[in-house]
Amino acid sequence: MNIGSEKWKKLILDGAKVLNIHIDKKITDQFSIHASELIRWNRKINLTAITDPFEIAVKHYLDSIVPARVMPRCDRMLDIGSGGGFPGIPLKILIPSLTVTLIDASRKKVSFLKHIIRNIKLTNIDAHHVRAEDLANKRTIENRFDIIICRALSSLDKSISQALPLLAKDGIIIAMKGKLSEAEIESAGKYNISLTVEKYKLPFLELERSLVIIRV
Repeated sequence: MNIGSEKWKKLILDGAKVLNIHIDKKITDQFSIHASELIRWNRKINLTAITDPFEIAVKHYLDSIVPARVMPRCDRMLDIGSGGGFPGIPLKILIPSLTVTLIDASRKKVSFLKHIIRNIKLTNIDAHHVRAEDLANKRTIENRFDIIICRALSSLDKSISQALPLLAKDGIIIAMKGKLSEAEIESAGKYNISLTVEKYKLPFLELERSLVIIRV
């Protein structure tokens, strides 16, 4: 199976149906462009350890679109530690009405993100070489987001501490995790938040994943 082949695109279409998320051919075409460039750039800079086309489809794209089930559709979203663009770019492709900011501490990764934004001709999305802590220190209204998402970034405790200063009133934080320990959930108890966990399994691989949805 090759990235961008009809078989690769069908894998994503079928997996999205399992997740009860509607996508179409235009979306899988844009995913294909992103994935092809990801692999090409990955030969020079470390964007992903996942290089098998099947695993890229499932672990990157299908996993990235799961938060769409709980997200508002017309809000400002921040993706902390976006790396190769996950989950921010697939979510923007899936929900064009989102205004998206991608941030990463690696300048090379941000260069890749800007390249993808230009290549797919996405609008109302930008990428910045900045840490979440430094962005929060700017303290402007533009640096407050309705949705803040982070995927496999760090511990739940650290993800919350980074996101809270950047969260708009009535906003939500979505932390994408693998198996979630009770200790991690308990560590979040020191914050004045409401926390719910939605567990799911990745199609075809049956890997356990968790969406941690946080409201203040």
